[in-house]
Amino acid sequence: MEDNKKKLGFNIIKSDPTDGHKGYGKGALSLDNVSPVIIDVVAGEAEIDVGAMHARSVVEKGIKFLKTQAEVPNGKPYWLVWVTIDRNEEGPYYAGVTACFMTVDREIRRGYKSLPEHVNRMDKSLKRHIIVDDMDTPSKKVLADFLRNHNEVLWNNSTDELKNGLLAEKN
Repeated sequence: MEDNKKKLGFNIIKSDPTDGHKGYGKGALSLDNVSPVIIDVVAGEAEIDVGAMHARSVVEKGIKFLKTQAEVPNGKPYWLVWVTIDRNEEGPYYAGVTACFMTVDREIRRGYKSLPEHVNRMDKSLKRHIIVDDMDTPSKKVLADFLRNHNEVLWNNSTDELKNGLLAEKN
């Protein structure tokens, strides 16, 4: 049987925001500039996992995600943080940083996450928003330390909004 469904595709303009190029594609949103960072809340560790771009991170593999957190009462908490890099007058910086919550219970192979929230937050990161208010204070510190240690120049060039959002104590 022939598949008559039209395949949807799109072009991603490849450009490195750190190279200073201001020609073709300037101002276009590019997934090349966004990286998913997974924070293990319990372990207090963060790492880049590009598999998360397609919901295939190490944490997400083999897990069926359910619609409510109550359906996964013993889920281990994680943050998926979308980090977008751009360049301004000072140089490259962390331009968009948005966090999404999820839980995973490996034993029952179930987890909780809001897929629309994950997609919307990735879009917000690409559009240079900072959304870290929902994060718990220890996870904010883990992320701040990770971003600073990953590239101190990017951290130093980043906005006060990002730094204050991650370093402020949550009430």
